[in-house]
Amino acid sequence: MMIIDDLKFDKDGLIPAIIFDALSGAVLMLGYMNKESLQISMDEGRTCFWSRSRKTLWRKGDTSGNIQHIVSIKTDCDRDALLIRVNKDGPACHTGSDSCFFETVHGDDSDLFSLDTLYHIIADRKANRKPGSYTTYLFDKGIDKILKKVGEESTEVIIAAKGDDKSETIYEIADLIYHAMVLMTQMGITPEDVRQELASRFVKDAEEMA
Repeated sequence: MMIIDDLKFDKDGLIPAIIFDALSGAVLMLGYMNKESLQISMDEGRTCFWSRSRKTLWRKGDTSGNIQHIVSIKTDCDRDALLIRVNKDGPACHTGSDSCFFETVHGDDSDLFSLDTLYHIIADRKANRKPGSYTTYLFDKGIDKILKKVGEESTEVIIAAKGDDKSETIYEIADLIYHAMVLMTQMGITPEDVRQELASRFVKDAEEMA
């Protein structure tokens, strides 16, 4: 097990720390730590940084409540940078964005798809009702219509799977996931809420197996 003194801090006594989500793997933010803040992070199990502008320690989440609970801390081959895996209580960015890395400098990754991307598209449809959009139609009709569609899609998944039709089952599961996310958006449930619930079950299963 490496100790803090094995790490290479810069001339200002700092080391960059890349923070990433333990569940999604998404890069959340870049912060800087000195020996004291790193020791605090290790002792308390939550990220603590050194503010280069304010020249003071700051614990992530002290004011926002968006605490980052440390799962592991690794260093690179040169021992001059940290990679910290966390479970987070909320957005990493002060703007409210899940990650601080959301502005494109070069290239285009708009074709990348994830369930989080789908959720944000659906949430935008709820906030900005686009005429002619099926998602807008569901939100306009309200919770009863959304629940009816979730029920219908669940039944269609069962029928497709019972018929041992893999491609049709995939198609129907995709429909079910979409409508479930419409329901989540309607009820104010985020993918992060679901990830945390699943993570808590995984921990319980692991403890029972130990």
